[in-house]
Amino acid sequence: MSTENISTAVAEEIPNLLITPNAQEYLKDLLEKQNTPGIAVRIFVENAGTPRAECCMAYSAPEEVVPTDYKQEYPDFAAHIDAPSIPYLLDAVIDYNKDRFGGQLTFRAPNSKVPRVGPDASIEERITYVLQSEINPGLAGHGGNCALVEVLEDEEHGLTAVLKFGGGCQGCSAIDVTLKQGVETTLKQHVPELSRVVDQTDHSQADGAYFK
Repeated sequence: MSTENISTAVAEEIPNLLITPNAQEYLKDLLEKQNTPGIAVRIFVENAGTPRAECCMAYSAPEEVVPTDYKQEYPDFAAHIDAPSIPYLLDAVIDYNKDRFGGQLTFRAPNSKVPRVGPDASIEERITYVLQSEINPGLAGHGGNCALVEVLEDEEHGLTAVLKFGGGCQGCSAIDVTLKQGVETTLKQHVPELSRVVDQTDHSQADGAYFK
């Protein structure tokens, strides 16, 4: 992809990040109190694309502006968005909710832990997205996780996803039930061309398993 195409793609994605009018008013007052002409806010995601992803906002004085940031203008201030964080901020909403104690700035970013896949995404990307967004949050309750190893075209069974379970799922005696009833069903719903899901993990290693 050329630099021009990358810039165009970024420009098309940025409007999905919304700072609501309530949040704009709150940030305007907050920035005015800093007594720094031209001060803005900077938005970025730490540990993007992982379960530990955290959306952050910081002050950004004129001399602190990062050249590669995308500048989004609002009526009373500018927001600088960290370029690598852009895919993880799609559909993000920054809001300010008033309550009896004053109020709180809230940050909802549904794609911060894993970027939304586009219509041209490969089947591997689509499977990984479902694993991270739909399946792993549930397995995390048992201290487990699941990752895609490869996708194979099996002559007998058709398109097959090979998965590797880890954490509390490693050695889990209920893994067959979990795999068939949970993971496979969910994956097939989101990736209909998938025929089968198999597990590559060696479950003879039961140390730390949730079920024994």
